[in-house]
Amino acid sequence: MAFSKKTLDDVDVGGRRVLVRADLNVSLTDDGRVADDTRIRAALPTLQHLVDQGARVVVCSHLGRPKGERDDSLSLRPIADRLGQLLGQDVVMAEDCVGPDVESQVEQLASGQVLLLENTRFHPEEKANDPEFARRLARLADVYVNDAFGTAHRAHASTEGVTHYVEAAVAGRLMVTELAAIEQAVETPERPFVAIMGGAKISDKIGVIERLCERADTLLVGGGMANTFLKARGVDVGSSLAEDDALDEAKRLMEALGATLVLPTDAVVAPKADADAERRTVPINEVPSDWQILDIGPQTVTAFNGHLRDAKTVVWNGPMGVFELEPFAAGTFAMARTLAELNAITVVGGGESCAAVYQAEVVDQLTHVSTGGGAFLTLLEGSELPGVAALDDR
Repeated sequence: MAFSKKTLDDVDVGGRRVLVRADLNVSLTDDGRVADDTRIRAALPTLQHLVDQGARVVVCSHLGRPKGERDDSLSLRPIADRLGQLLGQDVVMAEDCVGPDVESQVEQLASGQVLLLENTRFHPEEKANDPEFARRLARLADVYVNDAFGTAHRAHASTEGVTHYVEAAVAGRLMVTELAAIEQAVETPERPFVAIMGGAKISDKIGVIERLCERADTLLVGGGMANTFLKARGVDVGSSLAEDDALDEAKRLMEALGATLVLPTDAVVAPKADADAERRTVPINEVPSDWQILDIGPQTVTAFNGHLRDAKTVVWNGPMGVFELEPFAAGTFAMARTLAELNAITVVGGGESCAAVYQAEVVDQLTHVSTGGGAFLTLLEGSELPGVAALDDR
């Protein structure tokens, strides 16, 4: 990829104040410890580089949805502890993310030392991309590094606004890796190129599907999304999740895709999404009227695998069923295992899809597992990421 934005390698950071926007929006346990440090680890290449270069490192992130006010249950303090363990040094924790006290802490940082700011979303001005709030963040830095791919599709003060008030704004290691992997897979794929789409709704992904229509050789569709396509085709999907107001759109997409679109031929069904519910595997046109499709069936898995066998590029977003419940997880995990066995470029994005490949323990056998959900879809759709567009051009 001919990356058009400046990166860490284009700036001298030694001794300088460097504000890093990371995506440290991780899950916490009930007692306030980090439950999953995947995103923290993803930030390490950028942070370790800055430490090694003697930068004075200031890290900011949001966590959860505190609705613009302080919520101690969403403090980044547990993340500071875990980040310190991974970096092998104490990470100083600020009580806020802006203000004179924070500015004083930044000035006291030694070269190679790391300060973690408190949750940026404790301030309503963050999501509003308030210019004055962005200026207050910029007072903490000489150089700004956006390494938060997972939030790059949002124009917030810490992802877009701050870039207008610093000497230099560049992309971090993770950001460059994410953009390169996803854009290469979609823009210049080795063929055959197979896309797998799942999840609940067509309406959230119309732009993505349309773009994949133009680029993919085959589009495999499962999950709740497939139900809407099936219903538009005249299949009785019982009481399954389906978007009645998207049926016309589904018909249009099917006409555009033709044989490129592959839908399930059988399904695992139950009266309700409950691990203890009675369940059956039935042909797709034999779903009981008061039952729900909750996973793709074994015939569909076999058919999908047939399309994947010779693929050279695969992009996957969205699970094949309600994989959080063990009886309806087989289809999703089968896709994960199949991708792990392919001699192909395999790119997975979206929170649920990524969770599935981690649970299936195949992450290390895939080419790229994205840290972004909305940003991943925005790139697949071909739309601009505000957090990237705002960075300095080469």
